This record gives sequence, structure tokens and C-alpha cells, in this order.
Amino acid sequence: MSIPDHSDLPVDRCAGLETVAGLACTGTTAGLKASGAPDLALVRVLGPEHTAAGVFTRNRFAAAPVLWSREVVSDGRADAVVLNSGGANACTGPEGFAAAHRTAEAAAEHLGIAAGDVLVCSTGLIGEQLPLEKLLAGLERACGDLASDEAHARAAARAIMTTDTVPKQAGLTLATEQGEVHLAGIAKGAGMLAPGLATMLVVLATDASLDPERAETALRTAASLSFDRADSDGCMSTNDTVTLLASGASGIAPDPEEFARGLTALCEDLALQLIGDAEGASHDVHVRTVGAASEAQALEVSRAVARSNLVKTAIFGNDPNWGRILSEVGTTAAEYEPEHVDVSINGVMVCRAGMIGEDRSLVDLAGDRRVVIEIDLAAGPESAVIWTNDLTHDYVEENSAYSS
Repeated sequence: MSIPDHSDLPVDRCAGLETVAGLACTGTTAGLKASGAPDLALVRVLGPEHTAAGVFTRNRFAAAPVLWSREVVSDGRADAVVLNSGGANACTGPEGFAAAHRTAEAAAEHLGIAAGDVLVCSTGLIGEQLPLEKLLAGLERACGDLASDEAHARAAARAIMTTDTVPKQAGLTLATEQGEVHLAGIAKGAGMLAPGLATMLVVLATDASLDPERAETALRTAASLSFDRADSDGCMSTNDTVTLLASGASGIAPDPEEFARGLTALCEDLALQLIGDAEGASHDVHVRTVGAASEAQALEVSRAVARSNLVKTAIFGNDPNWGRILSEVGTTAAEYEPEHVDVSINGVMVCRAGMIGEDRSLVDLAGDRRVVIEIDLAAGPESAVIWTNDLTHDYVEENSAYSS
């Protein structure tokens, strides 16, 4: 049995926020990073509408900007998003929250909007105060440099990177009966990728006309089928934020299901880009569970396998060790009979009916970065996939020196 990993709608990774009418953005260097790399992005909704929705980390130590932005988006409106890398502003107490608030106030003053309509996002090292003077000076420059062209959109995508090696963006054109609407997004995230969004900052935008309820429903649906399925290392961040901004500039209100499908396709592509650039990874691993009694059970099995360090290190070593996969399946509460379970790796059924299948030497893990593990529980009609990666020396080295 084979199931698709993601939507078949055409997503263009050469397209970015510049494709969405009613939007302007930029990226700049505020001096928050010791490297001198760009570290501050600004996205402005020009309208005529300013609908917004957001989903955030479920970590109980939510960062100050998350606490601020949850309140901002609660009324379904946002006029701008300020994003900084080079510091998470997490576990920083009242001073940290005041910094997030002041950031929103400064953006509002420069742009002539309300501070309560400015989302704030931060990413970087936890447990250090942001150098607010540098941030605010950079923000003032950014407010004076907003534009709707490709160069400024690329600058915004670069400015939110942390340990990412490449900027991440994607765009999609959705054809409706009334005409075309455009969706696009930028994303960052390379480590602490799991679960419930993974460690990420994502700005999604569309020129569709949406009311807040439809925007939130579409975003939650899309996130649950994309970012919630990206599980690189099982570590949940304090700063995860995914926002959806709708300018209404197209004048088109698409069918809600049609729009949600397009947004899901966009989010899936961005999530796969995050997995493809995960810290130190040498393989992108798609763990599919099929034949499950429920989707929740399929997800439980796929996630258990995706989080196994033994499975991940075996893949790094190009070892199709299906016994490690089967042992993880056996730890779950999913319904199945062990003697009916099959496991395939890159199309080779190495385990059949819970026992030895085809010769594991037929599996070539060295020839392709992409690895597909398929587990058939033979217990029902449901399926689900989790996207992960292998565990490498480079991942250990990078994370052993992150704060040094």
C-alpha cells in the first residue's frame, strides 16, 4: 500500500511574499547576532483588510513575544509582524515582556498603526535579554525600508534564520471561480523541531478576503497536517509561532475548503523544507503508518518510530535495521496483531507478517537522501505520516556548542 506524503497542488519555492498583493516587507541587520548576519524582519499588511490568525507553541514556558502575540491576534486582526533572530526573549520575566511590548509600540509609532495590532516574534538563545536599543534602531530602519518586491521578500526570509543554512519560502496560486488568489510564506527552523509546530517562526500571507473565523479554521487545519507532522528531534521550542495574514487585496473570498486545501499545501511544503534543513541531517525520513484503526493511532506509531534515536542512528549509518522499527511499534497502544504487521523501507518489505521479509541488503540508504519507512498495521483504513531525519555527529556537535 502507498499513500501520498503531501498535497499534489503545485507549490513554487521561487515565489515569496512579493507575490501577495496588499503586503510589504523587509529584512535588515540590527546587530543582535555576533556574526553580523541579518536579524530583523518586518511584514506590513497594507490592506484593504487586516485579518489575522495564529497558532503558537504548547510549551508552558512560552516566550514573552508568544504571550504578547496571542493577545494581539485574539481579535482576528494584525497590521504588522516584527520578527527577530539572535535572541529568543524566553524565560526573561517582566523585562522580557516589556521588551516585546516596546517593540510593538515602536513599530506602531513608525507605521502609524496601533501597538495592539503588531505581532512580535523572536528566535534564538533562551534565557538572555534582548539588546533592546539595537533592536529598536534596526526596527526604525526597517519601517523606512518596506517594499513589495522580490528583494525585500528575500531579505525578510533571510533575517529570521538561526541555524538554518538556507532561507525558506514558498508560494501558491489558487484558481477560483472568481479569479486567482495568492498564498505565500516564509519560515525558519532547523533544530528543536517537534511537536505541535516544531521550532519555527512562520509568516503566511494571502490576498484572499477572509473573515477571522475562516482564517483561524484554515490555519489550524493546515498546521495540524503539516507543521505538527514535522518532528526532527522531539524537542519543543518556547517560541513557535505561525501567523496567517490576509490582506483582501484580491477582492476574492474563496471557498473555505478550497482555501484550506491550498494553505495546507503551502504549509506542507514549508514543513518539508524545515526537515530538509534540519541541523546536521543527512537523510530526510518519511515515516508512514497505514492500515491503522484510526488516524490518531497511525500518528502515534509514526511518531514513535520517528523519535527513536536507534532508528535515526541506523539510518545515518545506512543500516536498514527493521528490528529497531518494529520494536518501537511494539511500544505503542495502537490496535494491531503483531503477526499481521509489515514494514517496508524504500519499497523493500524487510519485515512481513511480523517476521523476516526480503533481504535487507536490497535496501540502499546511501544512494538517496530521502528514506521512506512504511508500516502496515493491517488493522483498519487510516494512515498518517511523520517527517523526520537521521541523527548525526554534526547534530550533536552543533547543539553541544549552541550557547558558546
